Amino acid sequence: MARATTPRPTSVLLLHGEERFLIVEAANSTLDKWKPELVSDFGFETLEGTGLTPARLQDSVLQAPFLDPYRAVYVRMLPATRAESMAPALTEVPPSTRLLITVAGRLGPGNKLIKAVAAAGGTSQEMQHLKGRALTDWTARRATETHGLTPAIGAQVVRVTPPDLSIIDSELSKLAAYKASGSKLTNEAVIELLAGGREDEIFKLTDNLLPRPTPQAMHIARNLTRGGLQPTSVAYRMARHVALVLEIRARQDRGESLQQVQDGMSEHRFVIQKAFEVAQDSDPDRLENALKAIRDYEWEVKSGQIDAELGLDVLLTKL
Repeated sequence: MARATTPRPTSVLLLHGEERFLIVEAANSTLDKWKPELVSDFGFETLEGTGLTPARLQDSVLQAPFLDPYRAVYVRMLPATRAESMAPALTEVPPSTRLLITVAGRLGPGNKLIKAVAAAGGTSQEMQHLKGRALTDWTARRATETHGLTPAIGAQVVRVTPPDLSIIDSELSKLAAYKASGSKLTNEAVIELLAGGREDEIFKLTDNLLPRPTPQAMHIARNLTRGGLQPTSVAYRMARHVALVLEIRARQDRGESLQQVQDGMSEHRFVIQKAFEVAQDSDPDRLENALKAIRDYEWEVKSGQIDAELGLDVLLTKL
């Protein structure tokens, strides 16, 4: 009798959906498991989704490992509109290839790429936006397991922060850093550190910040500090926005379109669109000088040289 053979499993994983933060997290976790078994740089290849062709993907998938037990191929943030065109590249996936594809957007169950992944013996996972209890549970786990905080602090962050996982994680990181500095994380300190309750005002401030601060920017900043937000926290959010615009301006100088920039960055697409428009009229040198000015302001405040609130007014005038 002929001996029955069991086909060797093929490691193919497709991650897609509306929650980009979870896609990136899952991708990093998968790669952390794959990479330790590789013994050379030849065993791992990253392909940027923007501009990727089916022929290029197929060529990478079919390559045999050189020194490694297998090849790991990572397709990073393939635009959802181009996903189906990649399906023919997965017609044959050798057992010696592990393939991870992340998609910037949600794919329907009938999408050809999802079907191709299934036919190759792989799996597809959709990362949906978290809401309600799911969001609360995720934040509690993130607070305790990743940042060493308590579930109660996680619940407090959810109450005052927009339901955006990247913002929530950023707020948890800020609280964890405050705790790690040796300061006591009291309820009052948490309230003071969290900017989520004033997120709309923060967005208004950044909208009026570049290419030069408007008179309204000064008014909004004063309202934020009088409402209890630390002036240095306002400066921190300003620095994040300036850094985002500077990065987008660099991508523009490399010839990237709005869609390419949105596909290649983790921030919300609307936020990137607004920053993209601002970046077109911004001078890179002025943006870098603005970041240096904010850095100097924070150092002068922390060293006791200037008053934080008055210094923020002066900072906006300099910008």
